[in-house]
Amino acid sequence: MIRTLLVDDELLVRSGLRMILDAAPDIEVVGEGGDGDEAVRLARELAPDVVLLDIRMPGTDGITAASLLTALPEPPRVVLLTTFDLDEYVHGALRAGAVGFLLKDTPPRDLISAVRTVHEGNAMLSPSVTKRMLERFASPAPADSTAGRDEAGRRLSVLSERERSVLVAVARGMSNAEAGRELGMREATVKAHVSRILAKLGMSNRVQAAILAHDAGWA
Repeated sequence: MIRTLLVDDELLVRSGLRMILDAAPDIEVVGEGGDGDEAVRLARELAPDVVLLDIRMPGTDGITAASLLTALPEPPRVVLLTTFDLDEYVHGALRAGAVGFLLKDTPPRDLISAVRTVHEGNAMLSPSVTKRMLERFASPAPADSTAGRDEAGRRLSVLSERERSVLVAVARGMSNAEAGRELGMREATVKAHVSRILAKLGMSNRVQAAILAHDAGWA
């Protein structure tokens, strides 16, 4: 079972999330909290695998709580939820170590899929968020960005040729299945490559890796 903690200052939202997740046979909601401080306390007590965490809450907000949660000795996988599709929240979530970022109007089946995906060790962002992030960082680089491109290339030099091909596909916004078709690989093989890429680069999600590939001029 995937042990899941729900944290949102609105009881109605938590109730809706619980109802959706309770319908999944492999997910168990082990607790609920109303703010960031409760999120950290309950995570220590209940040891959830996944925490669904609202960004905007009174007191300790979701991004601050995410930083504290991911610093725990055995950190849960953190998915941040918001009604606001704003870039500053995505940036803050990624910096805080979150591996998922979803809008609250995400369809129920996609929410369940997101919990399963992050529990398996992969990142999950709303498609609209992923697309906008890649578009933002795929814009033409300024003339004085040579140093930044060289640094990105140096960081990426640890990757094998096959891993580089997979990362380029990811940086182009492809899913694992799409990358597999493009590169003649099974989807599971692409997924394994992505996991190794993230481990080598010390990153928590594929969007961060895609941004680095754009910085290096790979895509």
